[in-house]
Amino acid sequence: MPLKISRILHAGYVFECEGTAIAFDPIVENPFSRNCHAFPPVRFDLDAVRRLRWDAVFISHFHDDHCSLDSLDALDRATPIYLYCVFDELFAMIRALGFTSVERLHVDVPVRVGAIEVIPRRALDDDVDSLFQVRAAGLNVLNVVDSWIGPETLAQLAAFAPWDLVLWPFQTMREIAVIAPSQAVRGPVELPDDWIAQLRALAPRYLVPSSCQFVQEDWSWYNHAMFPITYRRFADEIGAALPDAHIFRLDPSTAVLLDAQGVGSAEPLPWVIPVGPQNVDFDYRPDALAPATADIARRFAPLSDADAALVCDFCQHGLLERYRDMELPEDSYFQSPRLWRLSLYGHDGAATVLHYRTHGDLIDLVPDTGEAPDWTTEVPLVKCHAALALGESLTSMYMRINDGPFDAATRAGLAEADIVDDPLIRCLFNDAIGAYQAAQLKRLLARPEGNGATG
Repeated sequence: MPLKISRILHAGYVFECEGTAIAFDPIVENPFSRNCHAFPPVRFDLDAVRRLRWDAVFISHFHDDHCSLDSLDALDRATPIYLYCVFDELFAMIRALGFTSVERLHVDVPVRVGAIEVIPRRALDDDVDSLFQVRAAGLNVLNVVDSWIGPETLAQLAAFAPWDLVLWPFQTMREIAVIAPSQAVRGPVELPDDWIAQLRALAPRYLVPSSCQFVQEDWSWYNHAMFPITYRRFADEIGAALPDAHIFRLDPSTAVLLDAQGVGSAEPLPWVIPVGPQNVDFDYRPDALAPATADIARRFAPLSDADAALVCDFCQHGLLERYRDMELPEDSYFQSPRLWRLSLYGHDGAATVLHYRTHGDLIDLVPDTGEAPDWTTEVPLVKCHAALALGESLTSMYMRINDGPFDAATRAGLAEADIVDDPLIRCLFNDAIGAYQAAQLKRLLARPEGNGATG
């Protein structure tokens, strides 16, 4: 029998073979991760999802666009969950949601579920994520998820070439470039140097541009600055380098049947419902200008007085405590004395501006004396609250770092600094493992009885 592969969304897939059905990184929310909007647009029939009985779910890593408790909440609690994660907290959260079988995945240790065998393979950043080798019906499929492949893993995987199908993360997100646009290199972005060499080593019969099926809000400038590689460009450039590979796009809900003879179309997933045009592509504009943070902040609803007070208290007290408790890297820009300016923009576009004096692991809130800052951070007030209370990730905060203006000497020093050394980033996200899922779990467990899926 052939292997049926259906796309859910982003890195989510359903694999079916000889009566066995498993899912990878299932996300059944739109938007997900707070402001990742499905691209192409879809909606989900959650009542139909609740009736599904998958034989297992495999989750490649703990990031909230792969491991979302809101999505898992729709599933039968008897579904075995296999998670690759080095942090015990995530396993505890999934069990607290009611799942009775939650297992840790280990690199190179196969897991057989009925007619399908899944082998986690080592990603370049193996403290975070993994990739999956899937064997079924005599076929070999590589699901790279959105990982990077290191040399040792590539040599291991190349031994299985030619692969029948490779699901390849085709989009490189310019996360740092949109956080610090004034320092970003402008213009076209080349494909990563190692992609073609790695794909040639894998020699896939069929190749699917995978992951990154999302954009931000309709108004967001990120939609033209974050995603530099279009589907068309991937097909053209990779197709020219791998003429024997058949490259095809697999949009949400669509499915194929794969066997030794080739690929054919299959019935789509009925619970993933396309909305509007599906033949859409990314619209990268290399010279797009970043709007002012004040203008972005006006797009959001105002915070309640209590939520605004939470942010204010954090910036005046909690941030200082967290900063002092953390160990600063020896090569940090902040090992030398610095004046840091933090600007928090409300829904009216007005900024609350705070100044901090830092030196190594020391930090103090200081009055504004008119001295030029050495480092600047801007963020909408509502997004700072979301990061504190809701586990919002850095990539959706619209944080802006070091937009200046700075004198030439300061600008030269900043060019050598690590953007993620930013004090607000460090205080919000250092050691914040599973913050998004923790916020989800708290909300889900607080709801009235009977709203979740049961066995």
